[in-house]
Parts: sequence; C-alpha cells; structure tokens
Amino acid sequence: MIHHSSMTFTLFIFITLLKLTTADPTHNLTNLFKAVLVFGDSTADSGNNNYISTPFKADHLPYGMNFPGKTPTGRFSNGKLVADFWVSLLGIKQTIPPYLKPNLSHFDIRTGVNFASAGSGYDDITAGVSQVIPISKQLSYFKEYIKKLKNVVGVTEAKTIIQGAMVSLNAGTNDFTISYYGLRTRKDEFAIGEYQDFVLKKVQNYTKELYKLGIRTMVISGLPPMGCLPIQMSSRFTRNCLKEQNFEARIYNHKLKKLLPKIQSSLPGSQIIYADVYTPMREMIQNPRKHGFTQTKVGCCGTGFLEAGPICTPYTPLCSNPSNHLFFDSIHPSEAAYRYITKSLLKQILGYMKKSGRSF
Repeated sequence: MIHHSSMTFTLFIFITLLKLTTADPTHNLTNLFKAVLVFGDSTADSGNNNYISTPFKADHLPYGMNFPGKTPTGRFSNGKLVADFWVSLLGIKQTIPPYLKPNLSHFDIRTGVNFASAGSGYDDITAGVSQVIPISKQLSYFKEYIKKLKNVVGVTEAKTIIQGAMVSLNAGTNDFTISYYGLRTRKDEFAIGEYQDFVLKKVQNYTKELYKLGIRTMVISGLPPMGCLPIQMSSRFTRNCLKEQNFEARIYNHKLKKLLPKIQSSLPGSQIIYADVYTPMREMIQNPRKHGFTQTKVGCCGTGFLEAGPICTPYTPLCSNPSNHLFFDSIHPSEAAYRYITKSLLKQILGYMKKSGRSF
C-alpha cells in the first residue's frame, strides 16, 4: 500500500524535475540508472546490522513505526531513508534491501542492494568500536555481489548493470563523532586537518576501487552539521549547536568538493558527484517551521539527547508526531527530514548534469 504522503512526495519530485531540467524533453528520470548500490553508515543502512553480531541495531520499534507495514527493518529512522526514496524516484523499486538479507530475489540482485552498516566509517577503527561492517569490508561484499549478479544475468549483462548503476556513498560522520571527538582514538594521533586528509585519502582510494570494479557514477556525501546532532550537543551539556564541529565539517566538505573533480579527471568516463547534505540540514535547522518542524534540537525518542539504537526501545517515551521532529533519535534524521534532503540532492544532481553537459 502506498501512503498518501509518499505519493505527494513523488509527485512533487516529478514536477520539480520537469521545472529544473532543460535537457531533451524525452529525458526520463526512470531511465537514468539500471540499479542503485549503497555504501556507508547508519544514514544509509537498510538493515545489514540485523545480520551481524553488534548491539547497534534498529530491528525494534519505535524504529520503522512509519515504514510501510509499520515494521522495524533495521533502518535508523521512523520510516524510509534517502536511498529508499532514490530507488522509488528512479522507477526501480519502492525500497532498497540490505545485501545481507537471506534469499535476495533475482530482481533485487539485478536492481541493486545496500551494503551500508550503521556505525561504520572510512576509518576501520570507527567500525571496530561498534563491531560493525567497515567500509573496506563493504567493498568485499560488493565483489561477492558481482559474482551473484553474473550468475543471475550473465557476465555481459552484469557488466552493463554495474556500469549503468548509481553508487551512493554516505560515510564520514562517525569517523569524526566517534573516533575523533568521542573516544579520541585519532585525536592523539592527528590534528583535525590531518585527520580530515586521512579520511579523504580513504575516500579517494575507495572511489578508485569502485571504478576498477566497473562503477562509473558515484554520488559521494559530505558531512552534515555534526555539531547540531543532539548527541553531540549533549556531550557538552548544551542545547546549542557546537560551532567548532560545524566549522570543521565545512572545511572537510570544502576539501572533498575540491578533491572529487580531480578524482574524476583521473578516471576516464567516471561521473563523481559531490552531495551536499550540510546545506539542507542547516536550512531545516535555521527555518524549521518552513519545513513543518517544531523541534530541531532533540530527537523524537526518549529525552532526544542520548537515545539511539539499543537504548531507543518500545519502552522509551516517544514524541506524539515524529514528522514534526528533524531528528528521530539523538543521531538520525526523521523520514520527513530525509525527504527534504532527497529533494535537495535531486536538484544538485540535475544541476551537475546541466553544468557538465553530460547525460547519464
């Protein structure tokens, strides 16, 4: 069953597309990509952590309370994630399944899966803290997936699907909030600028590995305003955003934005797009009522400052309307926030297409 809000959102995006694109009038969003492949952390994980030994799971209510069927799937939100909206908007399917889900259908293998793991990061130390799947291991799963894809559609078609896929890479936040600011694992080893460069080198190496495996189109997310995450504010016993962390996120994003065209120029035929998630998050924080939010400083679950994962449970007090909250728990945006971020990313990608003169 498709919810009215989902239909309204899809219609809005379709209208937005018609207004924004000046490409060939026959251009159709549903023909852009053959599949979507997702790598990253909890903002992208659609349930892989359900199948590994880690306490950091979202396989219980209130997670998923607004997901179709009101089912907790392992998504760290009350509903869908950006990756789910993407596959729907692209006309591929309604949601994207986790790669580790047993007995994936041939259809899901053909049209794309999700390798992301909540708690992960580019730095392997980050994933080790939460006992989750590091980005490097997600690449190993991707290689495994390619073999499965070849078994389903054959070698030639598998190559076509991989080259025609969109890769979404969403990571980095945990590297800073956990490994650098939180446990100080890396802070004693690196100055902040050096750690940014260390993480960016990981990004560069990762994109090159994906390219070697046949990927040509990658959408790589920058950092959000980390200092405005409720859990980060609570670490300083404040209800105000931590300006220095936001400043450092902007510096990292600036470096990433400059790096990606250089990577693209070194990989013939590649299209590597910077995804700005900082700006739409900041917009919702600065103008909440414009976007239907009454609360941006605390999550819907519990006190909203600390509860996430294993401590956001069916027994935790819950806000009356998650769609009024920018955050669902102390770390993760609500479905309503993810919708707005998706709209912003769509504009960015269409802008990239227009500016570069490229077509997908």
